[in-house]
Amino acid sequence: MLAHRQQKLAIVLFIIFGSALAIGLVLFALKEGINVFYTPTEISAGEVGQGQSFRVGGMVKMGSLVKEGLEGAEVNFLATDFCNDVLVSYTGPLPDLFREGQGVVADGSLDNAGTFKATQILAKHDENYMSAEVKASLDAAESASIEVCHQ
Repeated sequence: MLAHRQQKLAIVLFIIFGSALAIGLVLFALKEGINVFYTPTEISAGEVGQGQSFRVGGMVKMGSLVKEGLEGAEVNFLATDFCNDVLVSYTGPLPDLFREGQGVVADGSLDNAGTFKATQILAKHDENYMSAEVKASLDAAESASIEVCHQ
C-alpha cells in the first residue's frame, strides 16, 4: 500500500473511532439524565422495578401527610392519581408550597416494601400551574377511573 493511502486510511479510521466514542459518551450521559415518569396506577400495576430510579407524580392525598423527627425532617404521604396511591417517604426540606391537596412530583426509587423513597420533592409553584406530565396523567387516570377503579 502506498504511503498516502495508509495516511488516508488512518485518518478515516480515526474519524470513525472518534465518532463512535463521542456517540457512546453522549448516549451514556443521556441515560444518566433521563427521569422516567410514572403514575401511582402504573406503579401499582408493577410497571416499575425495585431500585429503578424514576419520578412519581400526582396529588398529595388529603389526610395522609405525616411529619416526624425534628421540625418534620422526615415526611410520609400518599401520592394519588385518584385511582391508586403510593406511599412516599422523604427526608429533607420540603418546598414552601408543598401541602395536602396539591400537585407533587418526586424523584427516587421503590424499596423492598413498595415504599417510594424520594430523593427530591417538587411542588407546583402557583395555583394555575401543573406540569404537563402530571396534568395528562391525572386527566387520563380520572377518565379511566370511571371504568377501572370502580370495577
